[in-house]
Amino acid sequence: MAAITQEKIDYIVKLLSDINYGSVLITLHDGQITQVDHTEKNRFIKAKAPASK
Repeated sequence: MAAITQEKIDYIVKLLSDINYGSVLITLHDGQITQVDHTEKNRFIKAKAPASK
């Protein structure tokens, strides 16, 4: 198993702590982290129209 640098760990932990909804994808090549992708989901709740009288 290859060593993972503290810089990479800190980067991944920061991504995880900043995302409320989404995903973090870590890509490995020969046991080394080569890429980190993150996707954050933002949802907006549609306001209901007031009921007509």
